[in-house]
Amino acid sequence: MKVSPVRQIVLAALALVLLALQARLWFGEGSLRHVASLERQVEVLNEKNAELAERNRLLAADVRDLKEGTEAVEEIARKDLGMIRDGESFFLIVEPQQDPDSD
Repeated sequence: MKVSPVRQIVLAALALVLLALQARLWFGEGSLRHVASLERQVEVLNEKNAELAERNRLLAADVRDLKEGTEAVEEIARKDLGMIRDGESFFLIVEPQQDPDSD
């Protein structure tokens, strides 16, 4: 069976279109590999967002504690500034330093 030249041209054009679509599906932007890469990036960003949301929640709780009560302020003053209340005694225990040559 002989195929007319017009049909051959149409079939060749359809084959080229099919090859072009397949090439884009496998290699171009929006390809399966590109979509998989973007999905991995989304997963990583979602994990990072969850960590940041938890950090923000903890910071908001600290801010709320500092605004509402004096206990948090007192804790920070004791820990960071070494402050003590009236009537309290402060004991500083100093460990003796060892000479490196005595080992």
